[in-house]
Amino acid sequence: MSLTVIILISLALGIILGGVLLLKKSARKFDLTTEQLKRIKKRNKALDEEEKED
Repeated sequence: MSLTVIILISLALGIILGGVLLLKKSARKFDLTTEQLKRIKKRNKALDEEEKED
């Protein structure tokens, strides 16, 4: 392989790795209140019961 090909491959890998790390860093978790968690659990329970009836 020539030096140009090696440089292009390493540059492409660096760009891909940098993009993945940027996405990981910018990802944020959901901060839900207890009321929101209760509503989600209630909705999931209702959906489960509805599926059992079908």
